[in-house]
Amino acid sequence: MDFSLLCQLNAERAARRAAILVTEMADGRQRLVQKDTPYSDDPLAEEFSKRFRSGKSGIVETDLGEAFLTVSVPAPRLVIIGAVHISQALVPMAEIAGFDVTVIDPRTAFATEDRFPGSSLIADWPEDVLKDRPLDPYTAVAAVTHDPKIDDFPLREALKTGCFYVGALGSRKTHGKRLDRFREAGISKDLLNRIEAPIGLDIGSASPEEIAVAVLGSIIKTLRKPLDKAA
Repeated sequence: MDFSLLCQLNAERAARRAAILVTEMADGRQRLVQKDTPYSDDPLAEEFSKRFRSGKSGIVETDLGEAFLTVSVPAPRLVIIGAVHISQALVPMAEIAGFDVTVIDPRTAFATEDRFPGSSLIADWPEDVLKDRPLDPYTAVAAVTHDPKIDDFPLREALKTGCFYVGALGSRKTHGKRLDRFREAGISKDLLNRIEAPIGLDIGSASPEEIAVAVLGSIIKTLRKPLDKAA
């Protein structure tokens, strides 16, 4: 492998950016395709888009013969705002599904090791946590505190950063007030439309555990089938 390409690929991985290393099987030639760099004119553009969504490497046919696509996609993260009952059920399920999970809540009565054993729990304000752990497009944010003093900042940051999923707990009335606050903060209508509220798939969930299932289902759907959101 070309050393300069290896360095580029490692840099993309370190920065949590997606990239695909294309290796021509006939002659061994290689090139690196970055998701954040326009590639629509590439003959393999459609295949790249599919691979960036699936994260799967493999062989494809090209006009020049077979090519192997080595796909490097950051591991998905889930940031849960609120150490509530829903979060207690959501954390282990999301971890089983392969997400790197962080729970953030400044309320120390809720954010305790007893309630979240072995998880990445941070008892601090989201504003302070996200300075050192910034959000990115491979992160899902689920805000479930019902408290705008805690939820609003991470939700705004998730929209600005382009997180692949942004969801918030609350009734339609509560969400309407949230949208009013965000509009006053200068957030565009297109970005506001990305917030899923009420949060989670509409499966009639009632208990915290059922709501957690609905939330995780919606997150996975958005991650693996993002085009459905726009359809």
